[in-house]
Amino acid sequence: MPIEVTDGNFEEVVLKSDKPVIVDFWAEWCGPCRMVSPVIEEISKEFSGKAVVAKCDVDSNPQVTSKFGIRNIPTVLFFKNGKVADKQVGAVPKSNFVSKLNALL
Repeated sequence: MPIEVTDGNFEEVVLKSDKPVIVDFWAEWCGPCRMVSPVIEEISKEFSGKAVVAKCDVDSNPQVTSKFGIRNIPTVLFFKNGKVADKQVGAVPKSNFVSKLNALL
């Protein structure tokens, strides 16, 4: 299961991770987010131990959402060494996320 990240734990979980991190920025009311969610869950199982997979509810975490300029959801950010290394906006096939994540491993 993806880790739930918040304004409070984002730095610890994402920015200080020694592994690549993928963060799904989503909201309960967002239809495309519901399409991406099962894909993110599959990725979290497949990359267990190799990467950190997290979800961030944009409605509950305005600081992180604002800091990374999230304007459209779903937005998935890929982090390496505490910095944004890649980005995917919108609902796309699982292969798009996997190839971007593999590039960071």
